Amino acid sequence: MARATSAREVARRVLRRVDTEGAYASLALAGELERSQLAADDRALATEIAYGVIRHRSRLTRALTAHAPRGIGKLSPAIRVALEAAAYQILFLDRVPAYAAVDDAVGAIRRVAGERVAGFANRVLRALASAGEPPLPDRGDLPAYLATVCSMPAWLVEQLTSALAPDEWEPGALALTAPAPLWARIDRGRIQPDELGRLLADERPGATAEESPLCADAVRVGGAGSPDASRSFQDGLWTVQDLGAQIVARMVGARPGQRILDACAGVGGKSTHLAQIAGDRAIIDAADQSQRKLDLLTDSARRLGLTSIRPIASDLRRPGPELAGAYDAVLLDAPCSGLGVLRRHPELKWRSSPAAVAELAALQRELFGALWRRVRPGGVLVYSVCTFTAAEGPDQIRGLLADAPELEHVAPEPDPAVDWAAVETGGPRKIAQAAARDVCLPDPLGGHQVRTWPHRHGADAFFAVRLRRRC
Repeated sequence: MARATSAREVARRVLRRVDTEGAYASLALAGELERSQLAADDRALATEIAYGVIRHRSRLTRALTAHAPRGIGKLSPAIRVALEAAAYQILFLDRVPAYAAVDDAVGAIRRVAGERVAGFANRVLRALASAGEPPLPDRGDLPAYLATVCSMPAWLVEQLTSALAPDEWEPGALALTAPAPLWARIDRGRIQPDELGRLLADERPGATAEESPLCADAVRVGGAGSPDASRSFQDGLWTVQDLGAQIVARMVGARPGQRILDACAGVGGKSTHLAQIAGDRAIIDAADQSQRKLDLLTDSARRLGLTSIRPIASDLRRPGPELAGAYDAVLLDAPCSGLGVLRRHPELKWRSSPAAVAELAALQRELFGALWRRVRPGGVLVYSVCTFTAAEGPDQIRGLLADAPELEHVAPEPDPAVDWAAVETGGPRKIAQAAARDVCLPDPLGGHQVRTWPHRHGADAFFAVRLRRRC
């Protein structure tokens, strides 16, 4: 008789796919859970272990190495992830008895590597359960402390601390290590936040929906389960989109009758939002190099009842006649390191590097150079990235404006859905004192930059600016 798949085995499979195939944890987990047929509690445990290991990987390695004199770096992926998954349960999951985590991991290792390696794993994990992890670095060296506690490479801690005031370093790092909330985007022409809350609670008792004070379209959803299982989601009353991404789309100022280019549109989160903002009466060209993503965009637009979006397959580094010659607005949500979405994709911190950031910054400049001339005189271009590195954000904009003197840096337009005046601060030195609603701050270049942060707003870490082409 075949052995039943357990939550821990599902987590190990996900981790092996992330390590050996370069898979995204979210996609690998979704596939493994669908095949596993686990009960809800076991699905939650598998998710917690898989994401927990990826979020805390270097801390787990440090803890295991303290009890394995030769380290674990040369072990096979199957053995290493079994040790890491058990270590995560021992150190972070109080509800899981240590002996259960140890016994399960040792059994899994015995099946793939034999008795000798299983004995090694048993000794290491029992020592960890007994002695715990080594002492953490002294908090007097806060960057070193955060690098260990939050499992962040030192260069990434340096980028984060450069972008935040010192009293935000710890909450900022901890928030990027925590799970992300579920943000819904509603079309207020069809449904209000309290109505959505009632519908979700009817579908799943205990579900909640809380309107964001930053963006009228954004609703924080809790306890609703998988969106795909919700009737109100399938009926197109709401979709999933992070609060920060919604604020970026609002910066465009989409209006009926405009021709808008959503460059690097992906699966269409911002394209569909722009269509809703304009009452489905704009002309929106959603361009992306991936036809698969454009197919998903088309499905999403159909579910939401939107007809004003034209999917376009295009290499936007060398756009051709498939695009219009001039647009009223261009949204360039550029490919980036994605370090602002570590809550959702923690594997990115292990795949990124200063060299990779530099390569992406070069690609962003190439895309910007190919697209800004498609903005008509008097039109706008919104540049955004879901990261906090200087090279992809403020430093990038300084260079782009130097190369394109026809563009000027401007503040977002008044918008009844986003009170921009209420979210402006007095300057970079006042970031630490800013209220929880603050996302927009004056930039030394003379315009405004929008930043959202997990620890301030519950949003992913976005950077965005609005540029206007002079007439």
